[in-house]
Amino acid sequence: MSLPLRSRVEHASVPVVTRLNRMPRALGFFIVLAMMAVGVFVPRVGFLATLLVAAFVGWLLYLVWPRLTLAERLFRIAVLVMVLAVALVQAVPR
Repeated sequence: MSLPLRSRVEHASVPVVTRLNRMPRALGFFIVLAMMAVGVFVPRVGFLATLLVAAFVGWLLYLVWPRLTLAERLFRIAVLVMVLAVALVQAVPR
């Protein structure tokens, strides 16, 4: 019998999470900040960097979801929605 989706995702994510835990905390912040800056300042294709940030935030949210309180879940969903909104605005300019 195969494992449930959550177990497979958590198991597959262990090496990446382990590498992220070894990095200095500030480095992760600056990488996400740089990707968002690329998304904002690179015309036409910059939204792809923002979508990458959204995918990363969504993946982290999925991994920690069972351990979060309601307020933490709402805040993280709000961050994900805001990043997706930025990507949408970048992808469909006026």
